[in-house]
Amino acid sequence: MRRLLRVKGDVLCTMLLLLLFCLLFYVRQMVLSSGWDRPVWKLEMNSSTTSSRTLLGASGSKVKESRDIALPPPKLPTIKTQSKIKAPQAKSKTQVKAKGKSKSRRKNAAKPTRPPLPTLPPFDFEGYLKAKDNRNFSLLIDQPEKCHIDGQSAPYMLIAVKSVAADFDKRQVVRRTWGKEGSFPNGVTIRTVFLLGVPRNQSSLPLWDRLLAYESQSFKDILLWDFEDTFFNLTLKETHFLTWVNSSCPHIKFIFKGDADVYVNIENILELLEGQTPEEDLFVGDIIVNAKPIRRRSSKYFVPEFVYGGSLYPSYAGGGGFVMSGHTARRLSSACQQVELFPIDDVFLGMCLQVIGVKPSRHQGFRTFGIPRPSAAPNLQTFDPCFYRELMVVHSLSVPQIWLMWNLLHDPKLSCHSKARATSKPFSWSFEYRTGQAAPDTQDMDYGVKQVFVTH
Repeated sequence: MRRLLRVKGDVLCTMLLLLLFCLLFYVRQMVLSSGWDRPVWKLEMNSSTTSSRTLLGASGSKVKESRDIALPPPKLPTIKTQSKIKAPQAKSKTQVKAKGKSKSRRKNAAKPTRPPLPTLPPFDFEGYLKAKDNRNFSLLIDQPEKCHIDGQSAPYMLIAVKSVAADFDKRQVVRRTWGKEGSFPNGVTIRTVFLLGVPRNQSSLPLWDRLLAYESQSFKDILLWDFEDTFFNLTLKETHFLTWVNSSCPHIKFIFKGDADVYVNIENILELLEGQTPEEDLFVGDIIVNAKPIRRRSSKYFVPEFVYGGSLYPSYAGGGGFVMSGHTARRLSSACQQVELFPIDDVFLGMCLQVIGVKPSRHQGFRTFGIPRPSAAPNLQTFDPCFYRELMVVHSLSVPQIWLMWNLLHDPKLSCHSKARATSKPFSWSFEYRTGQAAPDTQDMDYGVKQVFVTH
């Protein structure tokens, strides 16, 4: 009987304790929902047991508030709560939008604000004129053994290609196609060099100096001078190359000089040079006559009157590619030291030719301004290898186009039944040459606007 009374007493005490616990839990929920006595709850949380932390963990915002005044609490286990417990966390749409805006502001504040890119100023011609007397720069990478060949005094032809440090792909396609060094029939030997200056924006090509040094060690064809490789410094590249030829390759017979974005039929050039005497003057290319200085400031080739006051430029060759004898190159090297530097290298070389009294000769196979569509053949596909087979130099080709054209022209299965007819008249800087229409004032024309491949 006593045992039964003890059991009933224990059960009754347990039920009373459970009822009391439920009452306390209900009071806590009411306090949380009403937001009363928040500081009290913060203090209680710091001294509460693990079970109380678990229950308080259902409200993430309360935990964040307590961390501001308390020691870092241990990791709280994640628990699943009923919908009634989640109700205090519900937020209105305006609160959610405000929170989203604050997050976006924090993200924007975290990102470092970059200053806007500066607008490139026009070319400083006055500064150019003041510094143009500084025309001797050191050679950083040299190829002193380039023209030393066993059993011969010098190679038959030297290929010199203007390039920039970042254009490794263009140099590589030249090395593997038309600029390949080696021996040709009749004892003809060819050597190649690439002409470079120091890149202006060195941050765009990290370790550029080490890359060029390694490239020079691998291919032994890099000539690098200590001047900025800019458009208006191409004249310096011209004068320094001619000086290098005089000192390191004085017995060279012929020189082809051009850009890296051209396709060259070396076989046709060698055929052109048959019977020519390297000890006589020779300068052949796409010769431009009656060209007026461009006075339009937006043009890449703009030249103000205080830099060049003449109404016409002397005849000059398009820089895409031309051929000269070693004798002419040696004479040009001396003349270019006497002529004041001019920012457009092609025109500058024409001034030097005028000083030594050499009239450049135009050959119809040099197309340094691209291939215009022949008016008599509107259906002609200008990317036809048979059309290119009869040419010497074609300008403005991409790396894949140069590679493709080289392989097409050297395909043993290539069969061409007729030769392409090319214009034989001298090139005049005129609109008629490009479009067949009447020519406007040549002062308004610009360079480099022709396209190689024409849509038919």
